[in-house]
Amino acid sequence: MDVINTSGRRKDAVARLYLSEGKGKFTINKRDYTDYFPTGTLQYKINQPFEITETAGKYDVKVNVFGGGITGQAEAVRLAISKALIEIDPDYKPALKAEGLTTRDPRMVERKKFGRKKARKKEQFSKR
Repeated sequence: MDVINTSGRRKDAVARLYLSEGKGKFTINKRDYTDYFPTGTLQYKINQPFEITETAGKYDVKVNVFGGGITGQAEAVRLAISKALIEIDPDYKPALKAEGLTTRDPRMVERKKFGRKKARKKEQFSKR
């Protein structure tokens, strides 16, 4: 198996992933994933595709992720891992799809409009 290259996006975060057979080494931006995502919730999100497909520890993962916040980055990495696992074995798709891991979340920050403080916030109205 060659190196599989996929990408995942969430909000402003973009994750480029390189998946290859190995012993389960997981690096994000040249750091161990437990250092990059210190909370257990984010680590769970990242390992979710491997747990569902029962492939934990079978692949080495190298990720370059940038943009957005830490949660958006974790979900971008999760989507990239799911896409890579489906590329390896299409039989994983129904299980991953049932958990909602194959869908790119389209929600983005609404742009700021001119004449307003934020996207929707208006100046306070004074009747008198």
